[in-house]
Amino acid sequence: MYAEKQAEEAIVSNFNGTDRDGEEVEKLGEEDQSIFSVKSLLWHGGSVWDAWFSCASNQVAQVLLTLPYSFSQLGMVSGIVFQVFYGLVGSWTAYLISVLYIEYRSRKEKEGVNFKNHVIQWFEVLDGLLGPYWKAAGLAFNCTFLLFGSVIQLIACASNIYYINDHLDKRTWTYIFGACCATTVFIPSFHNYRIWSFLGLGMTTYTAWYLTIAAVIHGQVENVQHTAPAKLVLYFTGATNILYTFGGHAVTVEIMHAMWKPQKFKYIYLIATLYVFTLTIPSASAVYWAFGDQLLNHSNAFSLLPKDRWRDAAVILMLIHQFITFGFACTPLYFVWEKVIGMHDTKSICLRALVRLPVVIPIWFLAIIFPFFGPINSAVGALLVSFTVYIIPALAHMLTYRTTSARQNAAEKPPSFMPSWTVMYVINIFIVGWVLVVGFGFGGWASMSNFIKQVDTFGLFAKCYQCKPPVGQPPHPAPQATVHN
Repeated sequence: MYAEKQAEEAIVSNFNGTDRDGEEVEKLGEEDQSIFSVKSLLWHGGSVWDAWFSCASNQVAQVLLTLPYSFSQLGMVSGIVFQVFYGLVGSWTAYLISVLYIEYRSRKEKEGVNFKNHVIQWFEVLDGLLGPYWKAAGLAFNCTFLLFGSVIQLIACASNIYYINDHLDKRTWTYIFGACCATTVFIPSFHNYRIWSFLGLGMTTYTAWYLTIAAVIHGQVENVQHTAPAKLVLYFTGATNILYTFGGHAVTVEIMHAMWKPQKFKYIYLIATLYVFTLTIPSASAVYWAFGDQLLNHSNAFSLLPKDRWRDAAVILMLIHQFITFGFACTPLYFVWEKVIGMHDTKSICLRALVRLPVVIPIWFLAIIFPFFGPINSAVGALLVSFTVYIIPALAHMLTYRTTSARQNAAEKPPSFMPSWTVMYVINIFIVGWVLVVGFGFGGWASMSNFIKQVDTFGLFAKCYQCKPPVGQPPHPAPQATVHN
């Protein structure tokens, strides 16, 4: 523990040092790992690979199971195009966030600020670069998004386990998995997700290729129909779910801060996204090809695939991965809460775990109120992700470097493939305009219309959302926003 702590302190003190200093820091980390090899392998990470696994693992979790549902709303071509488009846009804004983090940290450390025992977060970057109003906006959007991101993971756990064991309803499973996910309070920081990130990505890789192969082997159902896009409300709901899919970089700053050399993060998210494409595009395409419009009333792809040991294995692996993703989404909330109550620099893991528990309670409660697996993704994407990881980073980057002196003294210059600052501004303005109109505007209208239909049909606190009704009881009528004409 002391050697690991010494390495972390060296990282903080040498952030603005030369490349040679950085190499010495990395060597120090490697030496510590050799001393505590088993512990470091499982628990203490900070390399480029750790960051890549964290980004890729966090980016595609339960949403993998809802993308076929989105394809049934968008159609095959639009589904693939939107995945590629939002994947690239998300990679760009993740790059902007990393640049702003480096700018903020460089400025502060030149002023003599020491970040020992302090995890830098996105709202603090906004505060340091643009002032308190931006801090308030970043804090509000980021925390609310991460709160509902955690809620979605709990809902997904209950939805998935039901396909293995339907003796308990989904609400009861939500109670159980809420208690299980509360154990993430014992994971101190993103340094300690090394083995979890690696395993999580392996689990989603298995699940993605299971969905692809199982759908192809199953073949198309009788009289399969592919009528999408049929309605504007469906079209923009599906598009917004994909916007949500590639908006997983709300924890970018925390992942960077956990790295030994944060300057190397710049293109990690893009490379992670390219790998994620190999999981999301084949699986969503294959399942939509096989089941077509049936997916409009089955937001979880598991519900249409035959029950066998391969599907059960995929369900179990996704459950474990959702526990990991819950921790990813909740850890920044833990940090914020610790800072609010003055416990962020506490070294006792047990004490920190105890003070973090109040964060889990509202998440648990909201997952029970809104169990709408699938539609809730689109609503969160339109109302929160649009601003948190697309609009705010693009605006913040433009305002931070609006003056000539700021651009000349920038800690990070435009990438080598970018001819000028002007092109960066053009890209940022396009992203702000597109996401504001299409993501927040049309997407907000469509996703909230769909969400309200789910509430009208199933009600709040639904005991078992989209479950098969007991024998002799008529099924719920399909919500109008999720069926085609």
